[in-house]
Amino acid sequence: MSVQITPTLIKKLRDRTGIGMTKCKEALETSNGDIEVAIANLRKAGMASAVKKEGRETNEGMIGTATSGDTVAIVEVNAETDFVVKNERFQEFLNAIAKEIAETTPASLDVFLQQKYSKDPSITIDDFRATIVQAIGENVQISRLQTFPKGSSHSVGVYSHLGGKIVTAVEIEGASDEEDLAKDIAMHIAAAAPEFVSPEEVPESVINHEKEIIKSQIKGKPEDIVEKIISGKINAYYDDVCLTRQKFIKDDSKTISSLVEDKAKATGKPMKIKRFIRWSVGQA
Repeated sequence: MSVQITPTLIKKLRDRTGIGMTKCKEALETSNGDIEVAIANLRKAGMASAVKKEGRETNEGMIGTATSGDTVAIVEVNAETDFVVKNERFQEFLNAIAKEIAETTPASLDVFLQQKYSKDPSITIDDFRATIVQAIGENVQISRLQTFPKGSSHSVGVYSHLGGKIVTAVEIEGASDEEDLAKDIAMHIAAAAPEFVSPEEVPESVINHEKEIIKSQIKGKPEDIVEKIISGKINAYYDDVCLTRQKFIKDDSKTISSLVEDKAKATGKPMKIKRFIRWSVGQA
């Protein structure tokens, strides 16, 4: 009786061996779904010389960036130890993966892992990752990716901090030649760690949660006073977590919103911050 080779079973074998998903599927089909037999066969074939233990985590890593044409790519790759992350082979892999993402703009991480590697179309990106696992001897995983378009009306700024442990990026809509401004804001994001672009983006559920906390702190006060306190504290909350309301780290006489507005007036281009990310290793 044949066993169904499910994606979960394939992933389990991949986690233990570091072999690409395609090869794992083939090995499981040959072994009729028996993982231990599949591992033994892979080892005999010289493909799984370093079998990974179930649940071995990849908590260390680095975030890489690359630009190709009108696309900026950001990707996080993780390994088990910081020693391996500093390895030249690991960093070469990170840079190659970032460049591949910038050139191909995949729709998602899953799509990216299954697409063909441009420098060797006989293997997928996930197979390429598996070769690095075999070469380095540690589990290596691509955990997330993001692309930002550049072009006639977009400027993208990227800032890397602590050797790729924290990476930020911001997209400004309305101008294509404001990368210096965007990079300044990206640097600000690394330091100030905003959660939202503007108050309009804060979910109502988050605001209601903040209001409940405030109410619990001011019990017994008259209702009109309570409303004024809530309004003031919510505004202070916006100043703290919304990028456009934060004080610019290089000039605290300006908010990020006024910084962009001043540049828009000076250039005659209506600019606004469209989105940003602030990634730190392991956050995903």
